[in-house]
Amino acid sequence: MTFASSTTNAAVPPALSVTGVTKRYGSGFTLDDVTFDLPAGYIMGLIGPNGAGKSTLIKLILNMIRRDAGEIHVYGLDNLIDEEAVKESIGVVFDSSYFIETWTVDTVENAMAPMYPTWDHVAFDAYLRRFGLARKQLVKELSRGMQMKLMLAVALSHGAKLLILDEPTSGLDVLARDDLMDLLQDYIADGTRSVLFSTHITSDLERAADFITYITGGRLHYTGPKDEFTESFRIVKGGPDDLTAVASVAVGLHRYATGFDALVYARDAARVPGLDVEPASIDDIIRLTNAPGAVAAADDERGA
Repeated sequence: MTFASSTTNAAVPPALSVTGVTKRYGSGFTLDDVTFDLPAGYIMGLIGPNGAGKSTLIKLILNMIRRDAGEIHVYGLDNLIDEEAVKESIGVVFDSSYFIETWTVDTVENAMAPMYPTWDHVAFDAYLRRFGLARKQLVKELSRGMQMKLMLAVALSHGAKLLILDEPTSGLDVLARDDLMDLLQDYIADGTRSVLFSTHITSDLERAADFITYITGGRLHYTGPKDEFTESFRIVKGGPDDLTAVASVAVGLHRYATGFDALVYARDAARVPGLDVEPASIDDIIRLTNAPGAVAAADDERGA
């Protein structure tokens, strides 16, 4: 079930270009031949179940681990050859704080500012006020959500053109998540900056993302416009006696005592007349393409 779709302008280098990237681990897990582009001026959601390879991919982009094959470019710069310039152009927010717990918020700025020639004290101060962060607060006294906001304030205060967020909303309430989505839209508004946004909270992606890259089992299953991703599938529901009718077109299937939910390609929905057909959400697609039998169904489709 591999798709690729792109709307990039060849005359403008993508904010992020990942080409044939592979990373093999001794455990047997492999991030296998991943290729996608994130155009400048857009937000891309990076999705997949736990253990899919999302964090590995982010570490490869940041050159925190070494890849076994492939290339990664940020605004046309190679992330290995031009590592220093690339890292200056990236802002990062992880799912847990990377600051020393005994630092104050003020110490965070004192430590981070010298690392970035373009550090903007005025911008950092403005973000502290927006996020309700006091300079005398200790990092260890901040909630997880407030630590995320501190990382975000740092990421946004040195002129970063590419913002990489790894599960940034997991510690936030709904109001704080809405504020973050608004901030990200403001961030990309000039058309030159982009966001790669890894999350399990797909409602945030449905609101903010322009593109989706979906990885599962270390393999790229889709990259392209978000709307095309969800519009490519339908959910078919039926009783136990209807299972035979849908089995040949199901990409993923979840059985329960009184029936089933099946994921089918939108083009195949007409092949199961008389059954309930509903739109598929991002969560539906992830859930059912990772259900038992989903991989076999996808492989059958590729071989068709």
